[in-house]
Amino acid sequence: MKLQQLRYLVEVAKQGLNVSEAAEKLHTSQPGISKQIRLLEDELGIQVFIRNGKRVVSVSEPGKEVLRISERILREAQNLKRVGDEFSRESEGALTIATTHTQARYALPPTIAAFVQRYPKVRLSIKQGSPTQICEMVVSGEADLAVATEGIALYKELAMLPCYEWNRSIVVPQDHPLLQLERPITLADIASYPIVTYDFAFAGRSKINKAFADQGLSPNVVLTAIDTDVIKTYVSLGLGIGIIASMAFEPNRDAGLRIIDAGHLFEPSTTKIGIRKDAYLRGFAYTFVELFAPHLHRREVDAALLAHDSDLDD
Repeated sequence: MKLQQLRYLVEVAKQGLNVSEAAEKLHTSQPGISKQIRLLEDELGIQVFIRNGKRVVSVSEPGKEVLRISERILREAQNLKRVGDEFSRESEGALTIATTHTQARYALPPTIAAFVQRYPKVRLSIKQGSPTQICEMVVSGEADLAVATEGIALYKELAMLPCYEWNRSIVVPQDHPLLQLERPITLADIASYPIVTYDFAFAGRSKINKAFADQGLSPNVVLTAIDTDVIKTYVSLGLGIGIIASMAFEPNRDAGLRIIDAGHLFEPSTTKIGIRKDAYLRGFAYTFVELFAPHLHRREVDAALLAHDSDLDD
């Protein structure tokens, strides 16, 4: 049995059972992949893939377990390599962070600046996507850490580390009537105007919906976006009032807009870091986590991973 055979198995499954696409991804030949998979099946004494002629059409029941174990073996092989790297090149390597636009644009810059200054030889990559997309990046090994508000708890493969709480504000043009209120703003006030806010999967949108529903209000959401800057642009154009993360308002840059605190109207949200429960983290990854969330020292991160370590075997 060879690691390369396991890579072939996993890649064929990843490419929707398309052997040609797997061969292209792995820069090898289709016949070579097919031959090695059959050799492995002969050695195991089971059929991993069910075929119709030469075409792979599904995964057998024992094959599903073989794939699960193969993925784990490949991850552990990568962890072995990282152990070697940790001791031979303590301050070199690569770190990939998967996150949403709001975190990348407003929350992460100070952390990234400090990290790059401390580890100039580490190749830092930021990948953006929806909460689901960024969690799947970490699950698949495309990214080392996920930073998001939504989604992480839905993935049993990920340990979840709470970082900080945040809430929302209303953003309006500088001459908007809501600025004339002499009392705290209410949900009814907000619901009386067209609203521009986040797409449902982003930035705690579920808590926005819940707050209105609890008071029997039906907000008129006229536009949703994944990008806070887009929301603010359309508020500037007069399309509606915006509900945004409070941290995403920058007075110096958001000329022509004003902000109204709405933290008393919505449940706070918590931004979290997600890490694969079986991940081996380089030392600089622990540093990144602590720079972003100072209460998360290495021992806290290790404790969270250890607490969940047995979950993968359930």
